[in-house]
Amino acid sequence: KAYTVCLLQGMAEGPELAQKGDLTIGGIFSFRTRQKYIIDTFETIPQKRQCQNFIFREFKFAQTMIFAINEINKNPGILNGVKLGYKIYDDCGTMDVLRAALALVNGQRSELIEKNCTRSETVQAILGHSGSRPTIPIAQTVGRFHVPVISHFATCACLSNRRTYPTFFRTIPSDYYQSRALAKLVKHFGWTWIGALAVDNEYGLNGISALIQAAIENGVCVEYSEAFSRTVSSHKLSRIIDIIKRSTSKVIMAFMTHQEIKVLAAELYKHNITGLQLVGSDAWLTDHSLTDIEGHRILVGSIGFTVSRAQIPGQFVKDFWEYMFNCSLNGIDYMKRKPCSGLESLHDIESQFTDVSELRFTNNIYKSVYAVAHALNNLLKCRDTQSPFSNGSCAEIKYIQPWQVLQHLQAVNFTTTNGERVYFDSQGDSPARYDLVNLQMTKKGTMEGVTVGIYDASLAENNQFLMNNISVVWGDGHTEVPASVCSVSCLPGTHKVLQKQRPVCCYDCIPCPLGEISNATDSIDCMKCPLEYWPNKYRDSCIPKEVEFLAYNETMGSVVVLFSLFGVFLTTITTLVFYCHSETPLVRANNAELSFLLLFSLTLCFLCSLTFIGRPSDWSCMLRHTAFGITFVLCISCVLGKTIVVLMAFRATLPSSNVMKWFGPTQQRLSVLAFTLIQVVICILWLTIKPPYPIKNMETYMDKIILECALGSPIGFWAVLGYIGLLALLCFILAFLARKLPDNFNEAKFITFSMLIFCAVWITFIPAYVSSPGKLTVAVETFAILASSYGLLFCIFLPKCYILLLKPQKNTKKHIMGKN
Repeated sequence: KAYTVCLLQGMAEGPELAQKGDLTIGGIFSFRTRQKYIIDTFETIPQKRQCQNFIFREFKFAQTMIFAINEINKNPGILNGVKLGYKIYDDCGTMDVLRAALALVNGQRSELIEKNCTRSETVQAILGHSGSRPTIPIAQTVGRFHVPVISHFATCACLSNRRTYPTFFRTIPSDYYQSRALAKLVKHFGWTWIGALAVDNEYGLNGISALIQAAIENGVCVEYSEAFSRTVSSHKLSRIIDIIKRSTSKVIMAFMTHQEIKVLAAELYKHNITGLQLVGSDAWLTDHSLTDIEGHRILVGSIGFTVSRAQIPGQFVKDFWEYMFNCSLNGIDYMKRKPCSGLESLHDIESQFTDVSELRFTNNIYKSVYAVAHALNNLLKCRDTQSPFSNGSCAEIKYIQPWQVLQHLQAVNFTTTNGERVYFDSQGDSPARYDLVNLQMTKKGTMEGVTVGIYDASLAENNQFLMNNISVVWGDGHTEVPASVCSVSCLPGTHKVLQKQRPVCCYDCIPCPLGEISNATDSIDCMKCPLEYWPNKYRDSCIPKEVEFLAYNETMGSVVVLFSLFGVFLTTITTLVFYCHSETPLVRANNAELSFLLLFSLTLCFLCSLTFIGRPSDWSCMLRHTAFGITFVLCISCVLGKTIVVLMAFRATLPSSNVMKWFGPTQQRLSVLAFTLIQVVICILWLTIKPPYPIKNMETYMDKIILECALGSPIGFWAVLGYIGLLALLCFILAFLARKLPDNFNEAKFITFSMLIFCAVWITFIPAYVSSPGKLTVAVETFAILASSYGLLFCIFLPKCYILLLKPQKNTKKHIMGKN
């Protein structure tokens, strides 16, 4: 029976470390990172390139994989009766790493004779690589054969693309989460103005791109963003150093590997550039080899996130012992090393390999092995998922295919002995939890990553990032958090205005406009105060507006009260003088009854000015205008009556004149009453239809509330004033006509002068009243009342009091009736 023969293309390459088993897990680690670069001519098949520079960290990863597999083989609780084997390749350079991956898929047999060539030596899963750049081609190529690839260190967010990398898993969080954690870290310390440097490959470019996006979302601006590799030309590296020198940002986000950070640190040290705060990614932050470079103190104070610290109980490595002492423990050694004597001691040996205090990425290898083991265990026992076979039976070891392992690997969910839960999301990513690490110098002169906080993406948004109480050392050994901002924070009372053609973090602080405040730092906009509030002098809070009205306890109010009471006092004195001389010819000749009524009305006029002082109320607003209108009409009516009496008296002295009988005392009283009743009716109509009322005037002043009386009906107000003005004008005309009557003591002249003052005061009052703001409106009105009242009092009664008190000899009927 004929079978298909499958031939291996090229030469079979054996693994560095191997162990046979029923099921095999592959591993790819780069114990050495440097290569001897050779330009291939392709005249012959390219050979593997020789690797240099032994890396303890990668060797520890491989040994951790071996330790975990051996631990599982001894554990009856998982894969009982099934022995796991391993094939571990040590290759450097992306091309040879990919060659190793294909070797794990193909197997070592150069010829495979089997029906349809369906059986090969393909491993069940591949663990590795430590870098994102080599992992990308591994995952792309191996993914076509449905072989799971599990990385412990490849963090590039691009690997979460299930369409491009359908079989990729990782036990380290994606840079998607690290970028957001770093952005929150930067925001937490108030660094809004940063620089960004990345390694020039998929890992660095994707990581820095995600970081910049997350930084922008958190209000952080990036001053510059540059990428380079460790093999970069000196010209490009000098250009990057010049950019750092010219920049104003003091924080650099370094999204690169330990190889590039060494190059950067050496250049910064060479150019004596200090005062920088480095924020690192997990690819370099805890690498022990950083201490080996010149100028490594530049990196002291660096801070960033790395995977959480863990412990792996019972791990120790036989190969390490043999390597360190160049001897063989079991007596069988293909490298022809001498047997170990048992006297070897690690007491004087210092190596990164013996340091098991910080098994961060090493623990990821441990979890990766157990994830594959749990997937195989579930596959063999048909757990967690449905059977991969149509008949519902469980898988057999000799028929297990990688795609079946892939199906169960996606569904694994277990807890390690340390209590750490392991599972993968739909993109093959692990839960995002980081330690915040700060690089500090130890007493031995080496740098150590000290955990100063944590970040857990599974927690609530506000609790994801937490700091502990451990002191942080900052760049250059400073103990205070360095500042890195394009513009200083805008204090409350100001707001940010962006600078032209500059990032949003560069702005000027402008005081809030009139009537607006900002009560927080770095406010973008100011907000208006409520209607009855106004900003304080710092414009950071709203306070009640100053309430203004003509009050008794202020200077202007006190002056009004003083003049008002003084006017009442003078009027009272005048009344007493007239009363004491009521029987003298001067008083009798000037109509004593109207004079006393006029003095009474003047007293009311002086007193009504007091109603304009104090906080306006419903009653005071109605009283002040109506009292003013009625008392002044009463006053002018009396003056008008006296004027008419003078005219009628003169006409009564003419021959055959009988006019005084038509304007006797009764008619005088009735005329005063009639004129006053008209004003009373006007006021009643005003108060009935639309009376004055108190209002809060917020339009005159922006920062004050003027308590004043609204007129209610403007027609009513101007009707009251108009009627007073009409009577005053009529009185003035009549007095003017009688000013030259031939009496020795002609009262018409004084009435004319008083009315002239009265009209002048109220004519000037109108524009002053309209144009005066706030409480000055009330002050103008009160002073107009007082001025006109004093004018009437002085012009009409002062000459009479002068004669009554100082010139009694002129107080005779003969003198009063004498002719000029």
